[in-house]
Amino acid sequence: MSYIYETHSHTSQASKCGRTLGRDYVEYMQGEGFAGMIITDHFFNGNSAVPTDLPWKERVEMYVSGYEDAKKASAGTDFNVMFGIEYNFDCDEYLIYGVDKKWLLDNPNIMDRSRQDVYKLVHGAGGIMVQAHPFRERYYIKNINLTPSIVDGIEIFNAANDDNMNALAYCYAKELGVPASAGSDIHIRYDGPKGGMMFHEKIVDIKDYVRKFMAGEGIPVVVNRGKATPIEKIGSYKIPEYGPTYDVIRY
Repeated sequence: MSYIYETHSHTSQASKCGRTLGRDYVEYMQGEGFAGMIITDHFFNGNSAVPTDLPWKERVEMYVSGYEDAKKASAGTDFNVMFGIEYNFDCDEYLIYGVDKKWLLDNPNIMDRSRQDVYKLVHGAGGIMVQAHPFRERYYIKNINLTPSIVDGIEIFNAANDDNMNALAYCYAKELGVPASAGSDIHIRYDGPKGGMMFHEKIVDIKDYVRKFMAGEGIPVVVNRGKATPIEKIGSYKIPEYGPTYDVIRY
């Protein structure tokens, strides 16, 4: 028996680019073959839908509303909704797993912190940071920032990236020797390939996900029409045809 979890998703409640309410993912993702999902809305330093002029507590409440909406909708089902964050620095973005709403409330100055400081705070709470789509090239990205000193894993498959960008990420994860992740980066319900992490046991909660991911128990997969195929078995997701066309900066 295997269980697949979406690791990278956005809701319209907290991500400006999101087009789906948290509650509307539950039945849909179950139908796509997923046992659960991690809601990772853009934080305030990213493409956030949360107004900047609100008190910190109100901003946090609005930020977690998409997750809480999905969590409420999943009550009474076997679908496991978990909380995460997509955190931005200088267009290098990180999926933070293992922290919670209280952690955000307790760190109102987090956006004033350096990459290293945020990493220490996340680790202090028992969380991890996975660099999302590290070789993504878009009009709003100036250059590719690689930060090996503050990553616990690398997202090697992102369904919103092209094959070459994903293959470059795959090679980077191998170079660093860190766990690899896959996710859909889903903003709207759609037909087509998605990414996820497959486990042989159910994930209990986000702390359990962190433990199993860091232990190497998760298998990055692409999910298409209910069928999951490990990234390791797909050559085009592993072997880049060419290098980055943007400048690469290593911190």
